[in-house]
Amino acid sequence: MTRWQRRDLWLGLAFVSPWLIGFLVFTVYPVVASLYFSFTDYNVVSAPRWIALRNYTDLFADPLFGKTLYNTLYLAVIGIPVSLLVSLLIAMLLNNKVRFQGLFRTLYFLPSVVPAVAAALLWRWFLNPDYGPVNEFLWLFRINGPGWLADPVWSKPALIFAGLWGVGGSMVIYLAGLQNVPVQLYEAADLDGAGRWQRFRFVTLPMLSPVILFNLIMGIITSFQAFTNIYIMTGGGPSNSTLVYALYLYQNAFQFFRMGYASAMAWVLLVITAVALVGVFRTSGWVYYEADG
Repeated sequence: MTRWQRRDLWLGLAFVSPWLIGFLVFTVYPVVASLYFSFTDYNVVSAPRWIALRNYTDLFADPLFGKTLYNTLYLAVIGIPVSLLVSLLIAMLLNNKVRFQGLFRTLYFLPSVVPAVAAALLWRWFLNPDYGPVNEFLWLFRINGPGWLADPVWSKPALIFAGLWGVGGSMVIYLAGLQNVPVQLYEAADLDGAGRWQRFRFVTLPMLSPVILFNLIMGIITSFQAFTNIYIMTGGGPSNSTLVYALYLYQNAFQFFRMGYASAMAWVLLVITAVALVGVFRTSGWVYYEADG
């Protein structure tokens, strides 16, 4: 390496050093530290004490571990397909050329940029069983609405229902995918006598499959990390019916000060998420890529 090349190297490192320092301090160090803490008894106040795998064995024996895992998977397995379907339907509606198309697109996207805390407070009011607009609307048809967030049976469906408020992000991605479907494919389908359903089944769906896969992956990651809306709307209740994994992790870390235990939970969550994503990729043979022909 010549003198000028060394000079350029040091100059380059100097320019990227702010990002590099931030990455090492705020990303790499916390990840490595959490792995170490997961093998210790650590309560923030006193020094960590090495206990090997006890946090992990305690976690798998914890009855709330299974409960939180069930609640998280319930919201993921039911909530993700519903969210994908609703956002796709809205995108297909907004892809039609109608008057005020831009206005409609803006209105449907707008809720997804509302801060999560504000949206959670709004939905807590919407779903209030005594004076919430949802039950008031149902009563117009003489339907006695359920307790929603106050009822262990309805609390998880209520969270899924409220989650549809934020499908605008997925909808925009679907919309972009729909506009990239070549018109020639629809014209060829018309010449073959294809109806609306066949055009959707054999043209739109295959061409949108990479977008569906992307939204599915993002949905899985988001579902396993669900926290803000549930923390504000239910706090994990009633009767732990909405106590999801991320919320229980938060409680252990910042309410019970069991940092070692919470770190072990975080690493187990990482493994679960990785396994789920590997499973999705391994079964993604249904995705059509134009480059593959």
